[in-house]
Amino acid sequence: MELLKIVDLHVLIGEKEIIKGVNVTINSNEIHAIMGPNGAGKTTLINVIMGNPKYKISSGDILFKGKSILNLNVDERAKLGIFQSFQYPEEISGVTFMNFLKLAYEKVHPENQMKVLEFGDMLLKTADSLKIDRDFLKRYVNLGFSGGERKKSEILQLNVLNPKIALLDETDSGLDIDALRVVSNGINHAFERGMSVLLVTHYKRILDYVRPNFVHVFVDGRIVKTGGMEVAEELERNGYEEVRS
Repeated sequence: MELLKIVDLHVLIGEKEIIKGVNVTINSNEIHAIMGPNGAGKTTLINVIMGNPKYKISSGDILFKGKSILNLNVDERAKLGIFQSFQYPEEISGVTFMNFLKLAYEKVHPENQMKVLEFGDMLLKTADSLKIDRDFLKRYVNLGFSGGERKKSEILQLNVLNPKIALLDETDSGLDIDALRVVSNGINHAFERGMSVLLVTHYKRILDYVRPNFVHVFVDGRIVKTGGMEVAEELERNGYEEVRS
C-alpha cells in the first residue's frame, strides 16, 4: 500500500532552490535510506515533509495515503502518523520524560486515551524491551543528556507514539557501538509492528543493523541514484565523488 509519495518536489529557502525535483514513493512497512554529502538537502527534505514553515514549496506535492498534506500544519501531520526525529533535539526543563510522552501520546492518539497507571505500565514495558534505563523517564526531557542519550530518547518516543512513518535525521550520528545497537533495535522493533522509515544517514554502519529496501543517493538537491544495499556499499568504497560526476 502506498503510504508517502513525493511528486516532483521543488523547495526554496529565500530565493535559493534547495530541493530540485525529487520523486520518492514509500509503501507501508518499507525502509528507505537517503545518503549524501553535507549540504545536499537531505535534512531539508525531512523538514519539508513534516511541514516546517521555514521552507517554501515552489512546485510539486507531498501525498500521504493518496491525499496532499501541503496545507496541513506540523501537528496535523503528526496526528496522521508522521514522526520526525532531529539531529539536535531540544531540552525541556521542568518536564519529565514520562509526562512529556503522556501528553504527546494523548495529542497523537486522541481516540485511545489511557489512564495514568495504564500508560505508565506500557511505557515501562517499552523502555525495558528497548533496553533503555527506566531512570530516563524521571529526567527532564533531554536536559543534560549526552548525544547518545538524546538519540535513545527519540527512539523511545518513536516506539511509544507508534507512527505510520518515521523520518529519522542522522539518528546514528555521534553514537558508540552499544548506543547504535540500542537505537537500531528500537527502529527495527517499530518496523516489525508495521512502521515505514525514511532514514537520513552519512554512513553505511547503521544500515548493517537497519536493512533498507531502497537506498537513495542525494546530491545537490536531487536523487541521482537509487538501488539496494549495494548502493550503500559502493558509497562506502568510493565516496560521493563518483556519483557527483
